[in-house]
Amino acid sequence: MLIGSIIDNKGLAILYRSSKDFKHWTKANHPLHSDNNTGMWECPDFYPVSTVGQKGVDTSIFGPEVKHVLKASLWGPLRDCYTIGTYSIGEDKFIPDMEESLGGVPGLRYDYGKFYASKTFFDSDKNRRILWGWVSESSTEEDNKKKGWSGLQAIPRSLWLDKSGKQLVQWPVVELESLRVNRVQLPSKFLEAGSVLEVSGVTAAQADIEISFEITEFEKAEVLEPNSTNPQLLCSQKGASVKSAFGPFGLIALASKDMQEYTAVFFRIFKGQEHKYVVLMCSDQSRSSLNDKNDKTSYGAFLNVDPVHEKLSLRSLIDHSIVESFGGGGKACITARVYPTLAIEKDVHLYAFNYGTEKVKITSLSAWSMKKAQIN
Repeated sequence: MLIGSIIDNKGLAILYRSSKDFKHWTKANHPLHSDNNTGMWECPDFYPVSTVGQKGVDTSIFGPEVKHVLKASLWGPLRDCYTIGTYSIGEDKFIPDMEESLGGVPGLRYDYGKFYASKTFFDSDKNRRILWGWVSESSTEEDNKKKGWSGLQAIPRSLWLDKSGKQLVQWPVVELESLRVNRVQLPSKFLEAGSVLEVSGVTAAQADIEISFEITEFEKAEVLEPNSTNPQLLCSQKGASVKSAFGPFGLIALASKDMQEYTAVFFRIFKGQEHKYVVLMCSDQSRSSLNDKNDKTSYGAFLNVDPVHEKLSLRSLIDHSIVESFGGGGKACITARVYPTLAIEKDVHLYAFNYGTEKVKITSLSAWSMKKAQIN
């Protein structure tokens, strides 16, 4: 059992090894792990992941084909951060593979938007590890009281170790696909500079959309400054209205007819160091609502995908006031909470867009209306 704690602004996970009655526990001689200047750790989670394939493993599994994940919910910034490493059961020690601080920038996070206090469990029926997380509000406390509720659970996600061994991958549980109806597909086509393509035929207020992009010429890509290491700051500086050669391009969700309100989820491609290209994924809420009392923070993450050799995929789950987005097949996830005043119910539109100065190719696009879930 792990308990999150804090000592002199050092976050730590206190380990209790065993209990016969679940009342009296044996405390380890030292914390499982700690990190300076990370503040209070809440809801710690510690579990194994297989280094081979996407199947989950039981919490008690150890061995040569297993890595361990330590997650902590950092109270100060309200972020769920994790690190991957090795667990020495004999020494009660967790040794991270990377030396960077838990919660550092850019660091590893489950979700780069509103996502906190998460917990995983092992689903033995389907041999998978499932992640649950809490999504906080963007509306004011006064508006929350009027609604009579605040916060919700994100869509549960399957979770596994990426082939690189350096990060986790997340994807909505397959059961969600049973809610899909009325599939709409668009053929492969180029999106010219400054173009917008409406995705019609689905209930845009409650939809599941998957889109994939391809770029073949990169010479005109914007140069990424060496000190641009904070993806959220970069996304706030370069929102959906700021043009570059390759980006922004992606999806416009929960949009009003006149585009006074919209939430944009998109990519940008930069020319980085050593002739490598860097992909930035953003979720821009700056124009999500005409209600200026709402939190309209933009979120961002660097996506560990090589656009020269891989397509850029994006999946967004849209449900009235929430947009959960998965970039690169789940390598980066961003959850946004928005409250439009115009883009409501039947007055909602969904678009693919390219506001960059160079054309990009849509290689595939599928969208579905989503039925309401039946909760037993």
